[in-house]
Amino acid sequence: MKRNGTDSLRFSLLSGTTMGNDIRFMEEKLEQASNFANKIWNAAKFITMNLADEDKVRKFCYEVYEKEHKYNPSLLKIEDKWILNKFDKLVVEVSKNIDNYDLGIALDKIYNFIWNEFCDWYIEMVKPRIYSQDEETKVAVSDILNHVFASSLKLLHPFMPFVTSKIYSKLICFGTPDLIVAKWPNIRGEFVFENEELMVEKLKRLIIEIRNIRTKMNVHPSKKSKLLIISSALDNEIKEAEEFLTKLGFANEIVIVKDEKQIPQNAVSIVIDELKVYIPFEELVDIEEERKRLQGEKAKLEAEVLRGEKMLSNPGFVNKAPEAKIKEEKEKLAKYQEMLKNVEERLNNI
Repeated sequence: MKRNGTDSLRFSLLSGTTMGNDIRFMEEKLEQASNFANKIWNAAKFITMNLADEDKVRKFCYEVYEKEHKYNPSLLKIEDKWILNKFDKLVVEVSKNIDNYDLGIALDKIYNFIWNEFCDWYIEMVKPRIYSQDEETKVAVSDILNHVFASSLKLLHPFMPFVTSKIYSKLICFGTPDLIVAKWPNIRGEFVFENEELMVEKLKRLIIEIRNIRTKMNVHPSKKSKLLIISSALDNEIKEAEEFLTKLGFANEIVIVKDEKQIPQNAVSIVIDELKVYIPFEELVDIEEERKRLQGEKAKLEAEVLRGEKMLSNPGFVNKAPEAKIKEEKEKLAKYQEMLKNVEERLNNI
């Protein structure tokens, strides 16, 4: 236990459990808990090192919120509204789970929120603002970062008391710096940023699709491209999200266009609900180099398909080989045929 610590042990004994069922001790859960603790430490390090001056944040909060932390929508960006709405829902769900003694379910929800939504998405979204030279911008986002992270630690505290107490004492605290007696986050009956949450979820899906396309096309992360977006009903939301969408979507420019007539012929398309996004192919890859690469890949795949077809059409192999080997070769052939089809489609689109 010295290697993992008490918090990791508590986490491993609760995560994934349901009330009334026996649990099995697993080293993998200890490792998961240890990785989670490291994730929290790294998030805390980033936040404490990059927050605006504490006095300015406190002054900002006192003037804006008048001692009680409330939301002022005019000071929030779309990503702030998204994370606040997600957190409000988390508080409701976790509070209900704890009241019902569903501790494993509550812990897993907190884990997923902190790791995925807050660390992997929100922190990355706000980095351009937290690094901003504009003091007002930096102070406003520092407040949301600090508020959501500190409030998340309150939810996590019953499960991992030591690491959360240590980190909480280093944040900008409104009230007691002692987490064990800090007030539980407010439970809201209504969620005020539903539309913003839905919009950011769409943009997250868009960013994931962009990353997948770039990975398939072997585009280096340093190579940026335009994003051409058709969505007249969401122009304002896209403009509000432009800063983080540019960063996370590997873009050098976001252009809102009226219709497909303004889209280059060889553009790669992505459709997310009513959002239509196009990336000019020439800005992703050198077309001639990509054609040569795909032709080489096509030749290799054709050779593999021919080999598989010859083997499976050979009576000597089919009659003598074990059934498992024949099944394996059939699966290989189907895989190479599908890969060849994809390569041919990409060549036709160049």
